[in-house]
Formats: sequence, structure tokens, C-alpha cells
Amino acid sequence: MLVDSHCHLNYKGLAEQQQTVLERARARGVTAMLNIATRESEWDDVLATAEREPDVWATVGIHPHEADQHPHVDTAKLVARARHSRVVGIGESGLDYHYDHSDRARQQDSFRAHIAAARTAGLPIVVHTRDAEDDTIGIMREEMEQGAYTGVIHCFTASGDFADKALHLGLFISISGIVTFRNATDLQKTAARLPRERLLIETDAPFLAPVPHRGKTGEPAFVADTAAFLAQLRGEEVEELQQYTADNFHRLFDRTRG
Repeated sequence: MLVDSHCHLNYKGLAEQQQTVLERARARGVTAMLNIATRESEWDDVLATAEREPDVWATVGIHPHEADQHPHVDTAKLVARARHSRVVGIGESGLDYHYDHSDRARQQDSFRAHIAAARTAGLPIVVHTRDAEDDTIGIMREEMEQGAYTGVIHCFTASGDFADKALHLGLFISISGIVTFRNATDLQKTAARLPRERLLIETDAPFLAPVPHRGKTGEPAFVADTAAFLAQLRGEEVEELQQYTADNFHRLFDRTRG
């Protein structure tokens, strides 16, 4: 059992050879992949892949970079599309103050709309956060007080303090290939102590290829390399880590269990 909990199979670099990419992932033991949407124009393609491939599922959502361009994508629109049986999560959504490609207030409004959609649809939200720890945790905490929801902090690179606060809210944390990078010492310290019952692994392909593939186009097959590194970091057998992170994925994204 090995799951890539976050990838973009319809992005340039993977879309052109999607079937080959999927075959390489399966050959390395990947049994499930979550294909993430970041803008409305991708939704149909992301869903089409999930409809065609029994080991691929989909999300619907708007990345914070795209928030300015999608003021019309509200909670109701997300919930309506989330009725599709192959949609298992809402997102990715969140806050990105590193690039500020969208107005921060608009990012925050979009994030809240996505959380409300996750709550209404009964699906987990996939959270992107970069250089926005205080506002991200503040919004998640305020929204949790309005009604419970589940979710995951994807491609985790934030502080250990943020990890603890997210875990306290009941969220999962997903580790990407960044953890294998030589300069990722703070992330490695946090990843080593995360509770196993809340841990996921991902590639964020086609980005962030782990060592020994760094600099190449990322793909779901490489989640095996991240799993191997993470298991050694945590002092665990790789088969054990693969199994419990897969179990966690299907527990969080419970629509994948049929």
C-alpha cells in the first residue's frame, strides 16, 4: 500500500504522458492518487481522469493564487460539483502570502468558502499555506467554532508550532519530497515527531521531486522515495509507514473506500 495524497496529473509535464506516468507509479506500488484541482477550468479534466482511472480520485477547488480570478466560485458551486462520486475532497485552497498573486482579503474569503463547502459536503479540505501561518490557523480555528470539518495541511513546510496547532484542530499533515532536501532540517525535525495517525505523504507532482530525482519533473512514482526517506528519519520500517499513511488517507478521504 502506497498513496500519493496530492498530485496534479493534468498539469504540463504529466498530462502529455499521463498513462505512462500512471503505469510507472503503479509499478512502484502506488495504489491510489489524489488529483488536485487549482482552478475551475481544470475541474472537468481532473474529473475525467478520475472517472477513467479506478485508482485516481479528484478534488474541486481554487488555489489561493487564483482567488482574484474566481470570485464567482462560492460555497454552493463547490458543493454542487462535490456531489460527483469521484470527488473526495475540497481544494486546494488556503492562503499564500509569499507570492501574493491574489489579494489577501480575497484569499481569505475564498478559503472560508472552501471550508464551508467541506463542512456542508462532509468532505475534507486540502489546505495550502505559505508565509501565512497566523491567518491560516486563525481562520481554521474560527471556522471550526462554526462547525466541525476535517482536512489536511498539504506539502507541509510550516513551523513546528503551526503543526501542533493544526493537529490540535484535528487536521492531518502531508509531507512532500521537500523533506528529503539537504537544507530542510527544521521540516525534518517536525516530520520525525508527527503522530503516525495523522501523517500523509505526497509528491505535489509535477513539482518538488525528492532526492534522488531533484531537478526532474515530479511524478507520483516518486512518493516511494519520500516514503523511504521519511521512514528512515522516523526510525520505522518503510512498509509500515507506507501502510499506515495509506490507511490514514482512506480514513480521511473516506469516499475512496466506496
